[in-house]
Amino acid sequence: MRKTALILTTLLLLALPVAAQKYACVNTDYVLRSIPDYTSAQKRLDRYVADWQKEISDKMAELDGMRADYDQENYLLPENLKKRRQEEIKAKEQEIRTLQQQRFASGGDLDKKRAELMKPIQDRVYNTIERVAQEKNYAFVFDKAASATLLFANKKYDISDEVLELLGYKPGAAEQQSKDDKTQDKPKKPSNPEMRKPGSDRNNRDILPPMGAMKK
Repeated sequence: MRKTALILTTLLLLALPVAAQKYACVNTDYVLRSIPDYTSAQKRLDRYVADWQKEISDKMAELDGMRADYDQENYLLPENLKKRRQEEIKAKEQEIRTLQQQRFASGGDLDKKRAELMKPIQDRVYNTIERVAQEKNYAFVFDKAASATLLFANKKYDISDEVLELLGYKPGAAEQQSKDDKTQDKPKKPSNPEMRKPGSDRNNRDILPPMGAMKK
């Protein structure tokens, strides 16, 4: 028992310096969404992706056409032409695979374009987080957006708004703009109270027979 108590006491003493360290959290998704340059870069990247996907889709449509033509005509073709058409189809398939790898594989055009457009902004954010951490003497800063194990974070220790202010942006501006956009997108109710949906009481009154006819 004495040995067990000694071990527990030692562990508690070792844990004291760790417990005294300061911690904070930040939501990098919230910070980045609040930076107009980042949202603009994301839209540009989305346009590149859409163009590349269309490029691949167009080539796949060409391949489908080549296959359909071959299926309809192959019984009429001599062997040398059959072989040539088959080789053309295989070449088109390989062209599409190569293009897919070039655009979307690891280290491909998508990764390069993302690094070009977004990494400089991300670096600014992370450098600012590091600055806040050093000034406030935080030992650790957890990312609420990326950590699957962060189950709870007290708002008091969330430095996201402080990071935004140091970057020169107003905290909460992106969320407010998003709410305003959703409000504008909602369909307006008709201002005329006489405009009722089909099946309403007013429409039913219009088609009912006179009261005298109902008594007969």
